[in-house]
Amino acid sequence: MARWGKLTTNVPAELPPENVVVCIDNREQHPYTLGPLRTKLGTLTTGDYSIEHFEEEVVVERKSLPDLVACCGVERERFERELHRLRGIESRIVIVEASWADLQAGDWRSPISAKSVCGSVLGWMGWDIPFHFAGDRETADRDAARFLYIQARRRSGSCADS
Repeated sequence: MARWGKLTTNVPAELPPENVVVCIDNREQHPYTLGPLRTKLGTLTTGDYSIEHFEEEVVVERKSLPDLVACCGVERERFERELHRLRGIESRIVIVEASWADLQAGDWRSPISAKSVCGSVLGWMGWDIPFHFAGDRETADRDAARFLYIQARRRSGSCADS
């Protein structure tokens, strides 16, 4: 837990991080390490990461900058179907391995403009989908682990292996 520093939530910390099992979708090509949380591969209906036994309640969708740009163009239909499924998940987040400034800069190999990408993301946020711009992959990995751990603590009891 030292890697995270002090967690600042009002949720009791009785659940040790090493007792949380995160399901990683087996289609995830570059999975996060997720710090002290335990992981296992599985098939998720929605998203890339979830908590074992709470796959329909907690979901993290990971996006690199090139992935997100593709989701604003050729992959848009598929990604919007994913976002519609995410809307039915109680605790959900899209974690982007880039900053908002990176989106605005538009430094990618695609004909899609920065203005279009930013507009698409703002539109999706209007669907009540939270996007978190972590800035880089390392921070995104840490933030995904923290999000999943906090959600596991809120549901503690049946999510931890004894």
